[in-house]
Amino acid sequence: MQTPRIAIVGAGGLSTRRIYPYIGAAGAQLIAVCDIDLPKAEHNACLFGGTPYEDMEQMLDAEDPDGVIICIGPEMHAYLAPIVMRRRIPVYTEKPPAASAADALRVARVSRVTGVPCTTAFKKRYSEAYSRAKQFIDAFEPEDRYSLSIDYCSAQYSHDSPRTTFLLDFAIHVIDLSVYLWGVPQEVFSFSKGQDAYAVSARYEDGSVGSLNLNCGRSFAIPTEEVEITLRGGNFMSIHNSSEWRIAQESRCTEWRQPPTFTSAGDSGNETGHLAELAEFVNSLAEKRRTRSDIYESYKSMAVYEAIHESARTGEIVQPTVEPL
Repeated sequence: MQTPRIAIVGAGGLSTRRIYPYIGAAGAQLIAVCDIDLPKAEHNACLFGGTPYEDMEQMLDAEDPDGVIICIGPEMHAYLAPIVMRRRIPVYTEKPPAASAADALRVARVSRVTGVPCTTAFKKRYSEAYSRAKQFIDAFEPEDRYSLSIDYCSAQYSHDSPRTTFLLDFAIHVIDLSVYLWGVPQEVFSFSKGQDAYAVSARYEDGSVGSLNLNCGRSFAIPTEEVEITLRGGNFMSIHNSSEWRIAQESRCTEWRQPPTFTSAGDSGNETGHLAELAEFVNSLAEKRRTRSDIYESYKSMAVYEAIHESARTGEIVQPTVEPL
């Protein structure tokens, strides 16, 4: 395949800051921009290239892209992604992949039936720090895992739509990260203060445990993102702000990485994963394969998200339910 030709659906503020600027750096060509608000599509086409459209199917008919990026909200992700896949075009959606686990599973089943990949933009699976963490964890046997602890906090959310709900819009990133690093827990228990703060405990099949401290009482400008990984025998890893890490093996410090930025908004795109996830999607088009944030993996994270939400609502231990494809 020559340079992959990409079309984007959605020209809002987040995608304009975090997706459009990275298309070329990821190795693709932007050929079309679609938004129901045509002036937005025209504005982004002027800035980044491509032909503007206000109707997605008209755009697909005219351009026949190699891949489509959809970034307009979880409900529409789950509605539009199957339309694209049924045209035999691989698709990438912003997170979360849908507004519910059931909807995410329906998208995953369309991907399976059509054989067309669908990627979710769960950026933390692609950041340098968490790629290294996954490699570190996988070097040990499951019985050597002891605990995974994550603190992750943002500024205040209004909670008046799926896009402005803290747990689904923001905390879903580290819920997915915990699934990527440690797997789907057997059980979760969650306390919450309304929709603003969650204290989550998890137990896994291998006997290990996990905890998530999640709240929206802090700041977007000063991020809180602390991860602690503990394995048997004095083996542990600490990660700060998805960029700085320290690894100890057999109680000896063996690795210390401190990048030249402490603000996730000021990195190259690989510390946060924004560029890395797009590059993986573009590479997957050329190599005709799926990515590490394939839609079925994203469905598992949505199942854990719903278990956390249900436990906080009922005060009961909840077992996440993951159905087979």
